[in-house]
Amino acid sequence: MTVAPTLPGAVTVRVPAKVNLELRVGPRRPDGYHSLATVYQAVSLHDEVSVARWDDWQVVPTGTYKSLIPTDGDNLAVRAARLVAERWSVDEALSIRIDKDIPVAGGMAGGSADAAATLVACDQLWGLGLDRDDLAELAGMLGSDVPFPLAGGNAMGSGRGEQLAPVLARGTFHWVFAISDTGLSTPEVYAECDRLRERDGVEVPEPHVSPELMAALRSGDPAALGAALHNDLEPAAFSLRPRLRELRDAGVEFGALGGIVSGSGPTVAFLTESHEAALDLSVSLAASDLCRDLRRAKGPVHGAHVVATPRD
Repeated sequence: MTVAPTLPGAVTVRVPAKVNLELRVGPRRPDGYHSLATVYQAVSLHDEVSVARWDDWQVVPTGTYKSLIPTDGDNLAVRAARLVAERWSVDEALSIRIDKDIPVAGGMAGGSADAAATLVACDQLWGLGLDRDDLAELAGMLGSDVPFPLAGGNAMGSGRGEQLAPVLARGTFHWVFAISDTGLSTPEVYAECDRLRERDGVEVPEPHVSPELMAALRSGDPAALGAALHNDLEPAAFSLRPRLRELRDAGVEFGALGGIVSGSGPTVAFLTESHEAALDLSVSLAASDLCRDLRRAKGPVHGAHVVATPRD
């Protein structure tokens, strides 16, 4: 099959994964979603999405996790491209090549990142001249996690997580992402969170980001940030997949400054003091046989950006 980057007029966009440094889950809203207060950080695991005009819609998967990429209309990148085409009355089909290096279904917004990259690529390909507000509006229509990969860096999310405000931060943080072999679906985790709260009679307040985490980011202190990591969905993830608790505890025992289930899981994110400490932690976790894959990254990094155009 001919892949998109070799096609005339291809546009390629690079986009990062995310980790939730803090995720506070409020009460269920009338629309079925939960109110969220979260802090995102973009990290240096990237997908590249290339789009080019084509005779019919197609998805061309490649990269580390290519076998896990859906190639039908359920792919969020296809939905993003069709949304732009419908909104601006563009009557063209696209070949969408996804070079997948962000873990799939790992709580790192890989599918959302591809959708964000596709929005940027379609804007460039079709010469629409959209600004960041236009792109963010489209992203919010596609999913709660889609707006953040457009922006990158560090940001606080509210509402369903799609309403973003930049966060002042200092320094670079080093991560090890341990990917479990026990899959989890986001609706399943939220449902379990609700069940546990109801069982325990927990009064759920409106969510707010903690001052400790914000102070840790402003100071650039990795030890303080490691101590402030928090995810309200973690008890639900541990309830559904007890092995995740073993993985989190093992990483902390092996020297991580902090460990947290990323989003709804099943990836566990470990913060380390340095690049060298991340290497050491990776070796220890690999020997533990508690995860199927390990990735190292640093953050924050920039959001979705064009890396190749027809003029290149």
